Amino acid sequence: QVQLVESGGGLVQAGGSLRLSCGVSGRTFNSYTMGWFRQAPEKEREFVAVMRWSGGKRVADSVKGRFTISRDNAKKTVDLQMNSLKPDDTAVYYCVATNSLELSSKESDYEYWGQGTQVTVSS
Repeated sequence: QVQLVESGGGLVQAGGSLRLSCGVSGRTFNSYTMGWFRQAPEKEREFVAVMRWSGGKRVADSVKGRFTISRDNAKKTVDLQMNSLKPDDTAVYYCVATNSLELSSKESDYEYWGQGTQVTVSS
């Protein structure tokens, strides 16, 4: 069983930065494709970024150049560095994982989900 636990959310002013981290349980972490989705109030959940264990990445256009995904296979963590934050980035951010190697933006392609962490960006 894989468990994902997010941390690092909080309140920040527009233009600021936050770093989210996702800890993963399970002995086969290095084989998972890991990523992040987010859901803003009254909006559908949307793809943010994903990273294959071997290093391939995909980032949503809406956050490209501002958000960076990285992972530490030794620590079994995947991080999301968020810079130049905007009020539109306010959402609950979810860590996700899949056994597939595809860098998918579809939430249905991810078998494992964390509970989510709130990010609030004030104007």
